Amino acid sequence: MAEMNFGGVVEQVATRDEFPLEKAREVLKDETIAVIGYGVQGPGQALNLRDNGFNVIIGQRKGGKTWEKAIADGWVPGETLFDIEEAAEKGTIIQYLLSDAAQIEVWPRLKPYLTAGKALYFSHGFGITYKERTGIVPPADVDVILVAPKGSGTSLRRMFLEGRGLNSSYAIFQDATGRAKERVVALGIGVGSGYLFETDFKREVYSDLTGERGTLMGAIQGILLAQYEVLRENGHSPSEAFNETVEELTQSLMPLFAENGMDWMYANCSTTAQRGALDWMGPFHDATKPVFQKLYSEVANGNEAQRSIDTNSQPDYREKLEVELKALRESEMWRTGEVVRKLRPENN
Repeated sequence: MAEMNFGGVVEQVATRDEFPLEKAREVLKDETIAVIGYGVQGPGQALNLRDNGFNVIIGQRKGGKTWEKAIADGWVPGETLFDIEEAAEKGTIIQYLLSDAAQIEVWPRLKPYLTAGKALYFSHGFGITYKERTGIVPPADVDVILVAPKGSGTSLRRMFLEGRGLNSSYAIFQDATGRAKERVVALGIGVGSGYLFETDFKREVYSDLTGERGTLMGAIQGILLAQYEVLRENGHSPSEAFNETVEELTQSLMPLFAENGMDWMYANCSTTAQRGALDWMGPFHDATKPVFQKLYSEVANGNEAQRSIDTNSQPDYREKLEVELKALRESEMWRTGEVVRKLRPENN
């Protein structure tokens, strides 16, 4: 492990330099990695592991869309693609990558295959952190570990194919074998992490739920929509409102502060933009911090988890979700975005 200074705070991180892929392969040379679930994280992690030379099989319910997607990705029924129980029986490391709701549903069928010495792997701390609500209580004689890529499975795969890595957190909830740390770091390198930073299951889920509802998705959509609406209400065209709200942010400015930080991005904008951004940063911070504080409190006390469990377990959840997503997709702002994206030079 390497020590890195993050803004004055020293953290232990694992990098590819000190834990190269060859070492990861050696650590896991006798393991069979059974990836349970082929929805959001499953494909990216499984394909990256396979391409990196690990022994990987898939466990998925037969006959569904994801089963067919796995076949299309080159997994072979009866050889590398099995139903969930058979894959779990064959695997020495079981990557439990179903949705949180599906993990609760499938757990009673999976648990009998968690025999002594195996490892149970998560990419989200939800099931373990809220185990009183989810019922996911692993046996005492298995390793329980986590690698959480800081992005979607799609991003993980895309960055891997581009020769880059997506940073991930890792955690150990239970070390039954004495090998949990080398197993989890090897898996983190194998799935395509840029570097790995240590956390625990509770901190992972608290930060993840806050981020998803905050700057990663919920807050950013709310802020974008608010600005778009104000511009439209004041007579600006959909194209102008969208370009000033979304397109310039995602296509011009985000790459700048992703490259070298927000201060560098500020320094590469006009003095007028710099002055206004610095002046208005404070009011936006002061207006939104109470919302983030309330959000974190709701995550920490379990209310957000319970809402998710209750909602996702409803029989008509998928239908209700599609109604909400359809309204988002068909809003003027994102219908405008669809047109603007088609007008980008690379699409013409």
